[in-house]
Amino acid sequence: MDIFEVEQKETLSRKEVATRLRRLANMLGGSDDIKFERGGMHFNVHVPDEVKLKVELEVESDKRELEIELTW
Repeated sequence: MDIFEVEQKETLSRKEVATRLRRLANMLGGSDDIKFERGGMHFNVHVPDEVKLKVELEVESDKRELEIELTW
């Protein structure tokens, strides 16, 4: 089985992050596929009707991390 991974890290404003999360939520709620564009490449990923959701909050003295993971 082939393994493929696209990872992108960037600094955005809270409003920009909220906009991207809403866009993703709209794709999840509206069709069977989610669409990504990274580095000039376009990806369509099929998402089944049921997915596993993991939300993890990590609090350290000088750093906070909120991780949202969907698997299927």
